Amino acid sequence: MTDRDTPFGVYVHWPFCAQKCPYCDFNSHVRHKGWDEDRFLAAYRREIDWVADRIGSRSVTSVFFGGGTPSLMQAKTVGAIVEHIGKRWGIAQDAEITLEANPGSVEAQRFRDFRAAGVNRVSIGVQSLRDDELRKLGRIHSVAEAKGAIEIARATFDRFSFDLIYARPVQTADAWRRELAEALDLAGDHLSLYQLTIEPDTPYAALHAAGKLVVPDDYDASALYEITEEMTTGRGLAAYEVSNYARPGAESRHNLLYWRYGEYAGIGPGAHGRIVADAAREATIAERNPEGWVARVEENGNGIVELTALSRSEQADEMLLMGLRLSEGVDLGRLANLGGARPSASAIEELKDLGLLQSGASAGRTGSGDWRANELDEIIACAGPGLPPDVSSMTSNRIRVTPQGRLVLNAVVAKLSDSFQPADGVDKRRAAG
Repeated sequence: MTDRDTPFGVYVHWPFCAQKCPYCDFNSHVRHKGWDEDRFLAAYRREIDWVADRIGSRSVTSVFFGGGTPSLMQAKTVGAIVEHIGKRWGIAQDAEITLEANPGSVEAQRFRDFRAAGVNRVSIGVQSLRDDELRKLGRIHSVAEAKGAIEIARATFDRFSFDLIYARPVQTADAWRRELAEALDLAGDHLSLYQLTIEPDTPYAALHAAGKLVVPDDYDASALYEITEEMTTGRGLAAYEVSNYARPGAESRHNLLYWRYGEYAGIGPGAHGRIVADAAREATIAERNPEGWVARVEENGNGIVELTALSRSEQADEMLLMGLRLSEGVDLGRLANLGGARPSASAIEELKDLGLLQSGASAGRTGSGDWRANELDEIIACAGPGLPPDVSSMTSNRIRVTPQGRLVLNAVVAKLSDSFQPADGVDKRRAAG
C-alpha cells in the first residue's frame, strides 16, 4: 500500500461556484463578494504538508481538482498547488492532472494557462444539450457556450471529457436518443452520463416531495439506461463504470483509483481521503465550510474534522461498494487479503440466478450472454493511460454486476456484505475488525 510505485492520488476541492444548482448536494458555495485566493492557497499548501508529514513518501500518479467550479481558480493558484504537491511527494512523469470546468468560465486563453500550470485533462460540466433543460437544471451557460467549451478543450488538451444528466423530468426515450447522439458526435474518448438523482436537502428534493418535480419511474429510467448502453457501445465507448464510458486506455485514472480502492489524499473544504499511515488505512473528512476550513488549517495545520482508522470489515465493505461500480468488478482474493472476509457462495449463486451478478474468470464471456467481453478484457488489463496492466485484477476469482445488476447496485452490495464470512485462514476476530 505504501510502495512508491503504487498509484497514489491527490484530490483538491475548490468549494466555490458562480451559482448553486438546485439538484446539487456537493460541497459548493456562492460568494458574491469573492474570496481571498491567496489565503486559500496558503491553506492548501499547509494541509498538503500535514498529510505528507503523516503518510511519508509517495509518488503521485493523479491529481484531481474538483468542486465547486475549479475553473474559477486563477491558473497561477492551480500551478502553485501542483508545484507544492510535487515538492512534497513527487509527481510521476505521466501523471494525470484533471481540472473540472463549467462552460461559462471557459476561455481559450484560460485553458492555455491551466495547461501551462500542469493540467493535462479537463472535465466539463455540460449537463444538457438543450437550452430549456439547462435553465431547469439551474445552469447559467447556454448550449452554444457548452459546445464552444468542448471545442476549446479539444484544441488545448490531449484528453477531455464532459458530463450529461439524463432521466430528467418528462424526458422521453426518443428525446434522450437524439440528445445522446449529439453528445457522442461531440465527445472525445471519454463521456460521463449520470442519471438524475434526487438528493436530500436540495431544492429539487423539496420540489419532488411537494409533487412539483416528477422524474421518470424505475421502468422508464431503466429504458433510458439501456439506450445509453446501446448507443455508447455502438460508438466504441465501454461502460467501465456505472456512469462513465471510455475507449480502452482513456479511462479516468484518478477515478479508477477510487473505485479500485487505492490511496488518495483529500485536500480542501469538505474533501474526503483514504490514506495509509503506520500500516493502517484511515478515512479523513475535512470541514465543509470554506472559511471554517481555512481557519482550522491556520490554527491546526489541517482542516480535518474526522479521522477514523478503518477496521478490516469496514475496508471490505468499502472495497465491495466501490469495486462493483466497475465493469471489471471485484477481485475476491484482494478483498479477502484486505478485509479478511468474502461473500458467501450461496449469496453469490443467488444473485447469479437472478441475473444480477457474474463470477469467475469468464464472468459471462461465453455464448450470446457475453456482454462487453472484449472491452472488459482491455479495461482489466489497463491501469490507466501510460500505466502497465493491473496484474492483480487479471484473476479468475472475480465477481461483477451485470447491466441489470447495476440498476439495483445498492441492493446487490447489501446482499453480498450481509453474507460476509471470514476468509480461509483469517482469524475471525481480526476479520471482525
